[in-house]
Amino acid sequence: MSRRLSSVATLAGIVAIVAVTTASTPRAATPEVIPPRGVFAPRPVSALIAGVVPTEEAINIDWRVLAGLDYSNGKATDTLRKLEGKLVRIPGFVVPLDDFQEEGAEFLLVPYYGACVHTPPPPPNQIVMVAMTGRKAIKLNLFDAVWMSGRLKIASVESPYGTVGYQLEGLKVEPYSSK
Repeated sequence: MSRRLSSVATLAGIVAIVAVTTASTPRAATPEVIPPRGVFAPRPVSALIAGVVPTEEAINIDWRVLAGLDYSNGKATDTLRKLEGKLVRIPGFVVPLDDFQEEGAEFLLVPYYGACVHTPPPPPNQIVMVAMTGRKAIKLNLFDAVWMSGRLKIASVESPYGTVGYQLEGLKVEPYSSK
């Protein structure tokens, strides 16, 4: 029994020493580490709370969801209406608004290669007018599939290639992968 009390007393002493040492040692403030440009690193929670970085995650959608717009009368499915104004991510192909344009801040996004270039164009619910935020020009390569991220708006717009059913405030374009 005295051996057990001795062990408990020793353990209590160690805990007391650690508590006193920890309380009396001043902690240095941890500086916020900002990664160099071009390197992805999660932002500190303080930045998220301060609203520096949007906390919203893009919703992956496909062209079947966009087909839920009846372009003859403007009615949309419930699923599509819930996406209005949301941050979405859509796979597709870029179509420049001017022939031979290699860069641009406005362009069309379509579900398959060659859409809009050949007649007839896809229906309006299969064309998205993209305007990049801040008029930031991107490379417009017709041959490569991309993921386009931005805020979706159901709105009819006339383009050089026909009527468009959607507008997207483009935030990010990435090479397409199945992820």
